[in-house]
Amino acid sequence: MVVFVGVLLAKGVYDAQQDKKKLISHLRHKYGELQKREYRPEQYATISGYFSKHPEEGQLDDITWNDLNMDDVFKSLNDTYSSAGEEILYDTLRTPCFEEEVLAHREELIQYVSNHTEERVRLQLILCELGRTGRFSMYNYLEHLDLLGDRSNVKHWILNLCYIPCVVFCVLNPAYGVLSLVALMLYNILSYFKEKNEIDPYITSFAYIMRLQAAAGKVERLNIKAIAEETAVLREHRKQLGRFRRGSFWLMSAGRMSGSGNPLDILLDYFRMACHIDLMKFNSMLTQVRERIADVDMLFFTLGSLETAITIGAYRNSLKGGCCVPSLVFDDDRGICADNLYHPLLANPVKNSIKADRGVLLTGSNASGKSTFLKTAAINAVFAQTIHTVLADSYEGGVYQICSSMALRDDIASGESYYMVEIRAIKRILDLIGKERRVLCFVDEVLRGTNTVERIAAGAEILLSLTSAHAMCFAATHDVELTGLLEKYYDNYHFEEEIVENDIYFNYRLMKGKAATRNAIRLLSVMGYQKEIIENAERRAESFMQEGKWIE
Repeated sequence: MVVFVGVLLAKGVYDAQQDKKKLISHLRHKYGELQKREYRPEQYATISGYFSKHPEEGQLDDITWNDLNMDDVFKSLNDTYSSAGEEILYDTLRTPCFEEEVLAHREELIQYVSNHTEERVRLQLILCELGRTGRFSMYNYLEHLDLLGDRSNVKHWILNLCYIPCVVFCVLNPAYGVLSLVALMLYNILSYFKEKNEIDPYITSFAYIMRLQAAAGKVERLNIKAIAEETAVLREHRKQLGRFRRGSFWLMSAGRMSGSGNPLDILLDYFRMACHIDLMKFNSMLTQVRERIADVDMLFFTLGSLETAITIGAYRNSLKGGCCVPSLVFDDDRGICADNLYHPLLANPVKNSIKADRGVLLTGSNASGKSTFLKTAAINAVFAQTIHTVLADSYEGGVYQICSSMALRDDIASGESYYMVEIRAIKRILDLIGKERRVLCFVDEVLRGTNTVERIAAGAEILLSLTSAHAMCFAATHDVELTGLLEKYYDNYHFEEEIVENDIYFNYRLMKGKAATRNAIRLLSVMGYQKEIIENAERRAESFMQEGKWIE
């Protein structure tokens, strides 16, 4: 039996060493081959834990995040191995930066980890050991610490001190002494499980805090000069949590209430039940977490920021279409100038260039590429101020608060129509204009939820309001009338399609000027509509274009 157990232990150690070697080889030689992960809905919901607890002005709101399919974008670049890295990466993507020094330091970290393989691998191994929290974010647990109320160890100390007279009583009167001792132990054991069930859900978060402390210590020992600033922060806040780890064995040991059958584990479990030693340690740790929650927060953020920089470097290496570091102007209302810009989620994207010092108005038929280009420009504007990476040959522009009104839909739950949802979305953009930061907004088919006359009239006024000194707007429309009404304020661009031999071809190339062709009716023919429908529709459209009124 001893030999058998020894062989199992040796095999376990050998397998762990082999797994570590494989991981090191993967990290060293396949930097830029991003992980392909599956996300369950309940699992993905926890990734926003840090972001939801740290609101800031200028963050991407839910409408903009959903308009740009940023959940899919996040998943496509997420190459993290720890919950800290994952949640800080998510927060980074939702929090455009307006400080030049912050982005400059982020770029320094990205360049360092990309060019120093061995140091990067050592950091990644530490972050792999830090790992993930499981089903919930650490912040989900920390948020509910107050539900535990005030917890004191006084009653546990009193109960434990009661063992002394019981033992003395055993000497003076063995029968009654043993009876009182057994009664006290039974009471402690029965009351133990009630409190144990209350605290068990929080032990996961406490275990992760301990891993944060351990990871911080390991990063400090690497003594990497390029991350001296992060190392100093980790050292300071780890020391503030020094007492948190002491005596944690009683609460955190793998054998605690595990049912392993190990005689030592069984003995320790009975000791815990009889003396509440793990409950007392939990109360002590709870007090320290409540007092030092800011230190926990900084450990989480700093370690997550290091992994975010590593992940951004990996993402850059994975991009077959290439990328660039943006040139951002922080002290001037510069527009956007980008060469060969492309969308991150398209397998074979068509690249387009744009130079805009004022608003941009896009026209063209459905499916010609208007919405995709709006999302391409918006996502890369977000990338420029978050991961400091743009999917283009070059990019220059100012810094903005970024928002959109694009992929809206009826709100069935509230009973609001599409038009009501749309005007609320646009109103929130208008409310941002004139505040501290300049606004960069993206609007797809303004007021599409109402009739033609009112849509053009109100749409023109809204788009005009979005070209003030404090705003820059990219908008797409089917209403070519707007191109004439707003030509003094917007640069006109368009997308075209060709119909060749009853087939349609889109080249997705951005072209200057407003759309000069009307192919919507011709597309009905391509799709096999009756000839009579096509001819009558063309006759009505031609009459309206020439006379300004519809024929019956």
